[in-house]
Amino acid sequence: MTDTATPTAESQDTAGLFPPIADYGFLSNCEQSCLVAPDGSVEWLCLPRPDSPSVFGALLDRAAGLFRFGPGNTRVPEHRRYVPGTMVLETTWQTQTGWMRVHDLLVVDRLKHESRRTDYRRAPADLGATGVLLRIATCVSGRVEVAVNCGPVFDYGTSGSRWTYQGDGYDAMTTAAPDGSVRLELGGTIPLGVLGARCYGRTTLTPGESAFTTLSWGDAKAPADLDEALAALNTTVDYWRDWLSAAKIPDHPWKPYIDRSALTLKGLSYAPTGAIMAAATTSLPETPGGARNWDYRFTWIRDSAFMLRSLYHLGFNWEAIEYWGFVIDAISGGNLNQKLELQIMYGIGGERDLTERTLDHLDGYRGARPVRVGNGAWDQHQHDVWGMILDALAVQFRHGASQIVQPVWEGLAGFVEAALEHWRDPDQGIWEVRGDPKHFTASKMMCWVAAQRGADLARERAEDDRAQRWQAGADEIKAEILDKGVSSRGVFRQHYETDDLDASLLLIPIMGFLPPDDKRVKATALAIADELTKDGLVLRYKVDGTDTGFSGEEGTFTICSFWLVRALAMIGETDRARGLCQKLLSFAGPLQLYAEEIDTATGQHLGNFPQAFTHLALIEAVSLLIQADQEANPASIG
Repeated sequence: MTDTATPTAESQDTAGLFPPIADYGFLSNCEQSCLVAPDGSVEWLCLPRPDSPSVFGALLDRAAGLFRFGPGNTRVPEHRRYVPGTMVLETTWQTQTGWMRVHDLLVVDRLKHESRRTDYRRAPADLGATGVLLRIATCVSGRVEVAVNCGPVFDYGTSGSRWTYQGDGYDAMTTAAPDGSVRLELGGTIPLGVLGARCYGRTTLTPGESAFTTLSWGDAKAPADLDEALAALNTTVDYWRDWLSAAKIPDHPWKPYIDRSALTLKGLSYAPTGAIMAAATTSLPETPGGARNWDYRFTWIRDSAFMLRSLYHLGFNWEAIEYWGFVIDAISGGNLNQKLELQIMYGIGGERDLTERTLDHLDGYRGARPVRVGNGAWDQHQHDVWGMILDALAVQFRHGASQIVQPVWEGLAGFVEAALEHWRDPDQGIWEVRGDPKHFTASKMMCWVAAQRGADLARERAEDDRAQRWQAGADEIKAEILDKGVSSRGVFRQHYETDDLDASLLLIPIMGFLPPDDKRVKATALAIADELTKDGLVLRYKVDGTDTGFSGEEGTFTICSFWLVRALAMIGETDRARGLCQKLLSFAGPLQLYAEEIDTATGQHLGNFPQAFTHLALIEAVSLLIQADQEANPASIG
């Protein structure tokens, strides 16, 4: 399989048909999510779960289904934003005859809990997902025509369906996947008809008039009239604002970026299990027109410590507890009396087998193929995973290690032992390279994290024998890293056989391996800033020196750039950290969302979207700089 940094002729021909990745709006009800293009088309919706096959898949192939709602004769909106503090998208349109405002939302409403759901492992909240996508248009001035165009193509664009009317009127139609796995109902106040595989309709609005449409699935009860639709809008707005109001976010000019990142992480969560997806999409390319296209609709253990730290920092203790519950369920298979099994990622329901396959009938986003579902890295050997799970444990039980129940403690102790047994072995590294295993410095360092966190927790539990043995192991790992993992110029190296840099080395101060004032930490952070950047933003590694299994360039990794912000601030380069942070924030998408990478030549976002790890890194980096600002100017603290 080949990769290329230059778009193919095919991808250049199709590029104009696809909006930029960062221009999509992201909607969620914490059970389903969708992406809305600027022209009002829902181009990505998977049902019944966000990792299920797509119902609307135009994001990956223009023939794979979409659901447009907006003016019939205008495609470019005047303005788009989220209703402040919410996951409700508001689009303002200027047409030749008037102005219109559209609200798009996945409805959240009060739940009755009349019967228990077998897939719900966490305690259900009072409000939750209803299984309704609601779209409301209101004429602001003049006269506007609003149109509905709903064309689902089930199972990743492979299966069409037939629309039929519900009831005696023209206001409700239904369709279903051929295998019966998903049934959709389209309703609202706009008269509907059928054109081939599409359900369509239109109506004209005058100032103050509104029309709405609903797409519902499962046993959802959609709003029956405009009053119910507006009530659902208000309830959903209130839900998100009430949730965000619990956050501990200082009053600062950068607060809106943390607000949006927090809402995005919540939107990427899956309420039935407490999981948080790495991203809402699959196969959005890391290289334009290339083959670095992966499925990110899973939960990586690598994210767990950062996730818990950010959630607790923001004051979302309940989300942190439920996320930790998902992690324990995943590694135990739901049975704490059996040996815990750790792999680098899990499905959002705790699934372990994430076998990868390609969907060769899909053209891919802007011609980037193949389109993949599943992720072939699920059974890779990555030594950082033991350190990440133990660091997450330390975050979860900080100052309370005695609270860890014995079966969980014994299982996690097994992960410390595994780190100590395997730390000398090569692995694929934190970036899941598909070349030969190497002795990656960051992987060794994360094994040290596993042993050190384990020793600290064992001491808190008065298990002196384990504490001494694990501490000795941690000390041995550190000694080798300091001997073999540092180049002759005093800079940490990517792996033992090279002097190349790697952005994962920024984790050395972040994870506490060495203090920020250590000269090797300073030298490494500054070397990365000066030598592993493109237009000031950080690359993961130099692709010409790293066997990734692919050829060609990739964009700068935004999480690594935010890591550099933290590292620079930690070593005392606060002004440089602040400048880089300001630059990164200027690259935010129009709706303050981030994908995985940024192409510095164009400013375009690359990779899956929105990317949880990027938003996690933003929260930690921006929070650190806000803290530094407030310490330097205490009078500014509100």
